[in-house]
Amino acid sequence: MRILITNDDGINSPGLAILERVAAKLADEVWVVAPETDQSGLSHSLTLGDPLRIRALGNRRFALRGTPSDCIIMATRRIIETEPDLILSGVNVGQNAADDVTYSGTVAGAIEGTLIGVPSISFSLAYDYEGDGDPQWETAETFAPKVIQKLLEFGFPEGVLYNVNFPDMPADHVTGIDGTKQGRLIHSLFIDERTDPRGMKYYWLSYRRQVNERVPGTDLHAINSGAVSVTPMRLDLTDHELAGRLERHLAENRDEP
Repeated sequence: MRILITNDDGINSPGLAILERVAAKLADEVWVVAPETDQSGLSHSLTLGDPLRIRALGNRRFALRGTPSDCIIMATRRIIETEPDLILSGVNVGQNAADDVTYSGTVAGAIEGTLIGVPSISFSLAYDYEGDGDPQWETAETFAPKVIQKLLEFGFPEGVLYNVNFPDMPADHVTGIDGTKQGRLIHSLFIDERTDPRGMKYYWLSYRRQVNERVPGTDLHAINSGAVSVTPMRLDLTDHELAGRLERHLAENRDEP
């Protein structure tokens, strides 16, 4: 098996090192093409106004000045001669669940892989930056191989990726691996206004933890219940039921020329 790994936290992220170790146990050929610097929150963006510069760090290991999507495209179109069998993105420090998946560069790496037709999985650890202690990376490293194996056995329908979130707790406290749906978040991004030494205002996007909807069966509920969350996500964003009703409505109320 040939596995390609990327992330959005950058080439030196401990979460990336975890996926490298996990992949090495599953495949005889592992490639890493990850951003040179942190690309968190850039979602599925591409670098179009600047050149892509790549740096070789060792055998099958590269750092790219670009986004996770750039990394997948560069890897599959230029670096690797034969298409990978599986793409892994992460492990992100901080959860990518519910509505946050739309901002996530980690999820975007798996989206790009799915777009080019390669089975892809994104991984995140639900670390709370406002809490005490270090991220429970051991939990991600313990459960990632199990999740990957189960998903390979289950299969990857066309146009579907899997988004995995590990609870931030010791591995022996995890309650299981749950198949979930995408939950809903209370919007938690705010504008933090500050003033520089010259009296000019500047702004930071600020994240504040909110009490989130934790409906049973969702990724948020699973994570907060101590389970690993595995959510299948489609590239097709169409609301097909609504599209049918809309089509009929427009046909019935068509303006005459």
